[in-house]
Amino acid sequence: MDFGNYMGMPREFMLGNFVSALAIGMAIAFGIVFYVYFAIAWQKIARDQKYKKHWLAWIPFANVSMILQMGGFSWAWIFLILVPFAGWVAIGVLSIISQWRIFEKAKYPGWFSLSSIIPKVGFILYVIVIGFVAWSKRVNQKISKPTKKKPRKK
Repeated sequence: MDFGNYMGMPREFMLGNFVSALAIGMAIAFGIVFYVYFAIAWQKIARDQKYKKHWLAWIPFANVSMILQMGGFSWAWIFLILVPFAGWVAIGVLSIISQWRIFEKAKYPGWFSLSSIIPKVGFILYVIVIGFVAWSKRVNQKISKPTKKKPRKK
């Protein structure tokens, strides 16, 4: 069978469709992987901060509402997402303020929340920051002062 002219389509057209489908499939796969990563990380952060509904991290839009609540804002601010552009900017600003407060509660610098707005590398930095805040031992352990040992008498 000759695949050079399958159903009247030139080979270049078929190859272009294959590459496009592969690119779309990989983009969807990466999107799912990052969504699962962020859901697990935010669920862990919510559990560590004793948030009762930590499972909201898995539900779209409800996870943003959870972050807003953990940061001290009302869950109702999520409805700003229905207002094009200005509402989206407002949700972004409230989300960064909320994350600042959450990171400070977790004993991390609040300015870590600004990592997501850095051009070109912001997403990668944000992935790293969320990982640190969620799984670092600094969240769960208190820093204690070293004790002096008394010398033994001989």
